[in-house]
This record gives sequence, C-alpha cells and structure tokens, in this order.
Amino acid sequence: MVSHRHRRTVLTVLGLYIFAAAFIGYFGVNAFTGNHGLRAQADLDQQLAAMQQELKGLKAERALWERRVALLRSDRLDPDMLDERARALLGYVDPHDLTLLLNPR
Repeated sequence: MVSHRHRRTVLTVLGLYIFAAAFIGYFGVNAFTGNHGLRAQADLDQQLAAMQQELKGLKAERALWERRVALLRSDRLDPDMLDERARALLGYVDPHDLTLLLNPR
C-alpha cells in the first residue's frame, strides 16, 4: 500500500509539472506567433515604415500640384503657365514658334 500511495504522489506531481509546462508553452508560442505577438508586431512595423514612405511621396506630389494650381488662380495668374495649358489643351502653336516636323518611322 505504501508503494501505491508513493506512485500516486509521483504521478500527481509529474502530471502537474507537465500541465504547467504545457500551459507556459502555449502562452509562450502565442506570445511569439499570435495575432498580437512579436512576429505580428514586426510585420506591423514594416508596414508602417512602407506607408510612411508612401505618405511622404504623396505629400510631395500634393505640394507640386498645389503650386501648379496656385499659378492658375486668377489673383496671381502666371502667363507662362496659362500659355502652356492653353497650347496643351487646344493644340495651338504661336505664330512666332519654330515648328519642326519629324518623319515618323
């Protein structure tokens, strides 16, 4: 009887240690690979850096367009910009311009 009780105690302790190791292992794996884990955080940081780079490019493009639109406003109209846009939209050429016709191949 004594050996049976001793075996039960050993198995209980061993079972508790296995359960604790599995419990800690489960949370350890989730801390690394879960939806909010270390790997997901690294992916989010990489996406954030790419989006910040894209935002910087878009802000530069927006500033360029804002400068071009500002040149077309009636209170400070740039004659060169107006001439450029009129020629591009209407397809007209100034009589004093030199026109070169190239033979398309």
